[in-house]
Amino acid sequence: MKKNYVITIGRQLGSGGKQIGELLSQKLGIPCYDKELILLASRESGLGKEFFEKFDEKSSYSFFTNLLAHHSGFINDNAGNYLCNETLFQIQSDVIKKLAEKDSCIFVGRCADYILRNHPSLFSIFIHANLDDRIHRIMIEKKIVEKEAKNLIEQTDKKRAEYYNYYSNKTWGMSISYDLCINSSVLGIEGTSKFIFQYISSIS
Repeated sequence: MKKNYVITIGRQLGSGGKQIGELLSQKLGIPCYDKELILLASRESGLGKEFFEKFDEKSSYSFFTNLLAHHSGFINDNAGNYLCNETLFQIQSDVIKKLAEKDSCIFVGRCADYILRNHPSLFSIFIHANLDDRIHRIMIEKKIVEKEAKNLIEQTDKKRAEYYNYYSNKTWGMSISYDLCINSSVLGIEGTSKFIFQYISSIS
C-alpha cells in the first residue's frame, strides 16, 4: 500500500457509507473521520462546535448572524458580518488537508474528494444503494416509520447534493465525479468494504 494515501467516501443516506468507512479503517489500520471533523475544526478555529454542526454538509448561501448573536462570547461582536458558510468550509478544509498530509486516512463526506483533489494518492468513492434497503436501514437506525425514513432520505440527499455541487466543480453522485461508484445493496456492507479494500490494493 502506498504511503500517505487518502480514501474519500461520498454516500447516499442509508447506503451504509459510514459503516463501510469504519470497516475499511479496521482493515487498513488507518483513521476514519466523519463527525470527528466537527470537533477538530472547532478546536482549530476556537469557535464553538455549534457553528460547524449547523453548517455540516448543508448548502452554503447565508450568513450565521443569528447564531453568532447568541454566542458572541466565542468571537468579537463584529464577526457576524464576516463569518459565513464559506469561512467555515475553509476552516474545515484546512483541517482535512492537515490530516491528509500527516498520515493515511479515510474521510466520509464533507466534499473531501474535491478538497484533496491534488493529493497524489487519492481514492474517491461514492456509495449508493437500492431505495428499499436505504429506507429499511434508516427505519432501524432512527427508529422511525417508513414514510419518515423516506422523507429524511430525500431531504438529506438533497442537502448533501447542494453542498457538494456548490463547493466543487462536480456533480454529487455522478460516476464521472469519482474513481469508483458502488451499489452496497449488491454485496452488502461487509462485502462492499472487502471489494473496496481489494480495489485499493490492486492499484496501489
